[in-house]
Amino acid sequence: MENANCLEQELEWLASLIKIRLHSYFANERVAVFPDPEAIPNYSNSTGKYAEFLKENNLSIAERIALILSISTHLKPELLDLLLIKNPASDKRFSQFGGIPDSHAFIPTLETLLFILAGDDLTNRLNYYAEFETNCFLVQENILRFETTDRNESIVAKRLSIDKEYLNYFITGRQAKPEFGENFPAKLIQTRLDWEDIVLRDATRESLQEISDWIEHGETVLNSATLGKRLKPGYKSLFYGPPGTGKTLTAALIGKTTGHEVYRIDLSMLVSKFIGETEKNLAKVFNLADSKRWILFFDEADALFGKRTEVSSSHDRFANQEVAYLLQRIEDHNGIVILASNLKENIDDAFSRRFQSVIHFMMPGPEERYQLWKQSFDETIQPDASIDLHEIAEKHEIAGGVIMNVMRYCTLKAIKNGQTTIQKEDLERGIRRELQKQGILFI
Repeated sequence: MENANCLEQELEWLASLIKIRLHSYFANERVAVFPDPEAIPNYSNSTGKYAEFLKENNLSIAERIALILSISTHLKPELLDLLLIKNPASDKRFSQFGGIPDSHAFIPTLETLLFILAGDDLTNRLNYYAEFETNCFLVQENILRFETTDRNESIVAKRLSIDKEYLNYFITGRQAKPEFGENFPAKLIQTRLDWEDIVLRDATRESLQEISDWIEHGETVLNSATLGKRLKPGYKSLFYGPPGTGKTLTAALIGKTTGHEVYRIDLSMLVSKFIGETEKNLAKVFNLADSKRWILFFDEADALFGKRTEVSSSHDRFANQEVAYLLQRIEDHNGIVILASNLKENIDDAFSRRFQSVIHFMMPGPEERYQLWKQSFDETIQPDASIDLHEIAEKHEIAGGVIMNVMRYCTLKAIKNGQTTIQKEDLERGIRRELQKQGILFI
């Protein structure tokens, strides 16, 4: 109730500002003081989520108006209907009011915001434009965005939109996770496992520690007088090694232990058959990740960051230009980016040099495989006495992911048959199935 009251007051304030601006525009009168300080809602004693956000971030008046204007299209779109009126001289909507052309409801643009803030005062419009382009907290944090749909459109014709997570937070008090889909080709990955549940070589663990160290102390390094001027923000790492060796799980564990959400980029959705769309789709993810301290994980990164093609057509030329842009976007990202590949050699040399760390996930040796087999059994379903795990580990050179597939098969068999032990024949059959997937003869 408290939050709803705050939003209601803020929307009423916006409505009054629009009426004042329209009156001054049509009457050709200057507004002495805009907005009137006495009319600005005061939430100093409010505990609503929206009010708390305003107080915590000390928004400027212009930012505050931009924020409620972006929210109004979702909560009270009729509030903007006044801006739909037509110019009798042209029988078209007033271009001075902005808005998306041909839309039934009024969808505000940067032009709309500048009109509300400054009317037709060019000096003030330029000052506000500069504020939102260079020094706006809401834009820097990707809470608000000015989205362009046509590269040839006016610089003030960009659509004003609010991040859906923040919109949900202002309305419900909870921040929703972004929805996976064409507009957001990334999935949150999580794990219930801990570091002691993953078997890695000591050299690999030592290399991984550097990523956690950067997350904890990187800001201090970047703020140093000498290095801060020479280093780019963020940290980029390449994980390479055979499938099933723990690359994805390790990324999830880094996020879990450092308190950062990890999003796996779906390259099948990201790489578009339409030239230019890949760049646009990736930008959507990075625009959100820049302000939320996410770890971005590109699995099977060869698909996007592999060896670039020879230029034999205009399509190849544009495709290579697009990849070059994506590489630069990753390099400039201020957070953690992890790329995973089966082979280090598959990654373009021009990009490999930009990694802060290159970490090899080797196929586990006999002892590591024994540990993986040993810890994969459920407490209630143990291996039959006839199974020699040392022998199994020595004989079959397979990765941890494959071992878990075998155990899934064997455990399901045991439960189905009402057994409390894994049978040797089921274990061997499970291994045979997995090796056949890889085209390996089971002996």
